[in-house]
Amino acid sequence: MTKRIILYSLISLLLFSACQGKKKNNSTQRDNAPQTSIEFSADSAYRYIAEQVAFGPRTPASKAHEACGNYLVNKMKSFGAEVQEQKADIRAWDGKTLPMRNIIASFQPENAQRILLFAHWDCRPWSDMEKTKNLQMKAVLGANDGASGVGVLMEVARQLGKAQTLPVGVDIIFFDLEDYGVPDWGKDVKDSWCLGSQYWAKHPHKAGYTANYGILLDMVGTRNACFMWEYISKRYAPDVVQKVWNKAQELGYGQFFIQADGGILTDDHLYINTLAGIPSIDIIDFDNDRGGFFEGWHTQHDDMSNIDKLTLQAVGNTLMHIIYSE
Repeated sequence: MTKRIILYSLISLLLFSACQGKKKNNSTQRDNAPQTSIEFSADSAYRYIAEQVAFGPRTPASKAHEACGNYLVNKMKSFGAEVQEQKADIRAWDGKTLPMRNIIASFQPENAQRILLFAHWDCRPWSDMEKTKNLQMKAVLGANDGASGVGVLMEVARQLGKAQTLPVGVDIIFFDLEDYGVPDWGKDVKDSWCLGSQYWAKHPHKAGYTANYGILLDMVGTRNACFMWEYISKRYAPDVVQKVWNKAQELGYGQFFIQADGGILTDDHLYINTLAGIPSIDIIDFDNDRGGFFEGWHTQHDDMSNIDKLTLQAVGNTLMHIIYSE
């Protein structure tokens, strides 16, 4: 995702270098007995990320894309979710028709009160941030940019499936074709990104679908990640931003969840807000102090070496506590 960065007009953003420090990882693996307390295993989330990456780049219409999609569907069913697939042929900015596959997993589908959690599962077909020209046409492996958010949500799903009761219904969507936007060397085209979420926002999996709010996870696996307040999130869902960041602070994850303004990012939450009308936020690693995204973003270096269990634990545990605080 190029996720074009637009600096706030008339606002001078403060630079922060607070994304340092370590936290002890107290996550443990548990069996499939009914859940009686709030749990999240960073070890499991890490494994789910690695299993996605093992397929290779999950670019549209590739064998890796098909195989990983099947894996995601089967895993979510095994966690006890009601799973639907949304398929369509989508015309992209370059004129190509791409097979889209959105994967929707629902817990307590009968509950009218719902939370929407989402991430993208596809990979970028180009490494357009590579400095070496012959590497720029290679697909990105997408360990952090894609697989990390999906891996955390898979572990959330595993825990929800163990629960005896849930305070609210939860829908988890893995959006396709998020990262097929115009390469850095190309001329920008309006709405070339986030094709899967654009389609779902116009054609939800359930007629009249709505949720109390939505939370997007994107690039949530890097060591010393900085999750700052993203502008679109603050504009459409300021209460949700405060709810999540305050909970993270309460749980001791303040070194990751920085209470300061980040940038304006084109990401799946944009269309969930503007087209679907569901107030949604983006938890995304974007650090003003380092000038943007993680070092391996849209390069050949977006591999498992970027993934850190401490960050996964901070994000996943915060999400679990948000769900159970409803």
